[in-house]
Amino acid sequence: MGMKLSEKNLRTGLAANTLTTALFIIYGIALVWILILKLGVQFSYMENRNTNFIPFNEPVILTSENILNVLIFMPLGIYAGALFTRWIFGKKLLFLFLLSFLVEGLQYLFRIGAFDVTDLMTNTLGGVIGLLVFSVLERAFQNGIRAQKFINFLAVPATALLILLLVLLKMDLLPVRYQ
Repeated sequence: MGMKLSEKNLRTGLAANTLTTALFIIYGIALVWILILKLGVQFSYMENRNTNFIPFNEPVILTSENILNVLIFMPLGIYAGALFTRWIFGKKLLFLFLLSFLVEGLQYLFRIGAFDVTDLMTNTLGGVIGLLVFSVLERAFQNGIRAQKFINFLAVPATALLILLLVLLKMDLLPVRYQ
């Protein structure tokens, strides 16, 4: 009886990891399309290569861009918490920082945005908040697999909605314009 129970837990954990990994990949593709490929749109500011090494140099610290940076990187932290269970917090933090650094560096390198230390900090903060959200869920469910299944339950419709919104935006079928 005990062997069957652990086999069932193993299969459940494997299925949860597979779904979480698929959602993580879709999230990563969406992140690249939004932040690196800029939804396939050529913006006027892309001609100049800019850098900002002074954090929060704008008069208002909580700009909508800063809030969006935090929000868009929160799922990365949640997925890192769910998938990289053997990593210590410092390694997860380094992963979040380096991924944010890569995004900022690619934006500068390909002239599709500025390298902004404020963005680097807010992106990383969003990832850390995501890690904390997963940690709270893990404690609430008293089980990492149950917490992961709950995240998947929320992430499947959220991912479908994100894809739908991005497709509608790209097809110019929304009242919002990004050009």
